[in-house]
Amino acid sequence: MALDDLKSALPDYAKDLKLNLGSVIGNSELPKQQLWGTVLATAIASRSGIVLRALEPEAKENLSAEAYTAAKSAAAIMAMNNVYYRTRHLLSDPEYGTLRAGLRMNVIGNPGVEKVDFELWSLAVSAINGCGMCLDSHEQVLRKAGVDRETIQEAFKIASVVQAVGATLEAEAQLQG
Repeated sequence: MALDDLKSALPDYAKDLKLNLGSVIGNSELPKQQLWGTVLATAIASRSGIVLRALEPEAKENLSAEAYTAAKSAAAIMAMNNVYYRTRHLLSDPEYGTLRAGLRMNVIGNPGVEKVDFELWSLAVSAINGCGMCLDSHEQVLRKAGVDRETIQEAFKIASVVQAVGATLEAEAQLQG
C-alpha cells in the first residue's frame, strides 16, 4: 500500500488526516533522507502495521541502507529511552534522577548517519511516545547544531500525522473485523 493507498484507506471523517498526510510528506521541505527517515521511524513508533506496511517500501526506496537501518535504530532505542526517561521524570522522588541508567545506548553515539538526522528522527519518535525529557534533549542538540525551529516542527508534524493515521486505521480495522 503506497501513500495514495494509505490516504484512500482513511474514512471520510478523517479527511483532515488525509490532507495532512499528503501535505507533511508530499510537500515537505526536509531533505529526502531526513524526510523518509522521519517517516519510517514514526511509522514504526505508531505501532500500526497498516501504516508501517504502507510507508516502509517508499522509505526503503528513498533511504540508503545505512539511513534505513539508522531510522529503525532510532525507533528502537527511543522505544526504550522514552519509557525510561519519561518514568524517571514523572516519579516525584528526585533521587531517581541521580541514579545511573545502566542501559546500553551506543547507537546514539554512532548511528551510521549524520548525527543531526538521527537526532531529528529520535525527536519525532519521542513526540509520539510523549517523553518531555527526550524531546527537550533532542531539541537542544538540534538547535545547538544550527537546525531551525521550522525543521524541528516539521519532524513533529510528521510524527503527529503518522500517529493519528495509524490510530484511525487500526481503530477502523478493529471495528470492521
